[in-house]
Amino acid sequence: MTRQRHSVLSCMIAVVFGPAAALAQGVPGSDIFLVSVDEKNGVLEFGKPANITDRDGYDNQPSFTPDGRSILYTSNREGQTDIYRYYIRTGATRQVTQTRPESEYSPAVIPSGNAFSVVRVESDSTQRLWQFGIDGGSPRVVLTQVKPVGYYAWGNDHMLGVFVLADSAIPLSTLRLADTRSGRATIVAYNVGRSLHKVPGRNAISFTHRLPELWIKEIDLDSRAVTPMIELLEGNEFYTWLPDGTALTARESTLFRWDPAGEAEWQAIADFAESGVTGISRLAASPGGDWLAMVGTRNR
Repeated sequence: MTRQRHSVLSCMIAVVFGPAAALAQGVPGSDIFLVSVDEKNGVLEFGKPANITDRDGYDNQPSFTPDGRSILYTSNREGQTDIYRYYIRTGATRQVTQTRPESEYSPAVIPSGNAFSVVRVESDSTQRLWQFGIDGGSPRVVLTQVKPVGYYAWGNDHMLGVFVLADSAIPLSTLRLADTRSGRATIVAYNVGRSLHKVPGRNAISFTHRLPELWIKEIDLDSRAVTPMIELLEGNEFYTWLPDGTALTARESTLFRWDPAGEAEWQAIADFAESGVTGISRLAASPGGDWLAMVGTRNR
């Protein structure tokens, strides 16, 4: 497909709901599956996926801790959304935040490693970026003036990309580069999607951009240059990066891989249908690349 420049007016407006809106409309059920990953001669081999949530209800947005030993995730239980932690070795789960009536989404350990950040839906429905101590205590706002935040990704210890939902002032979702030292955020793209990630090995963040086709693009945090990377497969706007710089996405039960160094298209590498995993959406790879968390639906 030819890469084209599109003005904001020519973009198809994406209807994207943030955490509060999704909850109000009734969040669909989802589970988190954990699968081991081994690479042999450049080929990825996967173990049998284990359902680490396995309950009716919404469990989503998995994020590995830096040591790769546990997963933070979002769970909605009895109308309240909090952050939970799953320990891979023992299989134990612990509730990390208990903040009724406020809710937390999209947990991620911050670059310093001594806290984790979340999108918090405050009691008045304001959505801002907050952080908690690693044990779930000492909450504080990270970016006071940036709202309504839907999603985000840390680029380094003070810079992050923030997906800000459309509102009456700006009727398109925007990607903003925010600096925690100043609290300021600059718009760098319009009509963006919900999947943002730190790019392995570079001072850059990748994001999805609707043109109206959905592309993965990269923004360099030093030069602010934006580079198109690859178009996503139809039907899924989520992807993740492996530590080696290759990307993964999914369609239904099939997992695809893309190597920016040598491939022009996504390559199918695994199918989890026989393991009962379908409708795969969000993906998260462990820092060592030895585990993959997948959000999907289970055969009930």
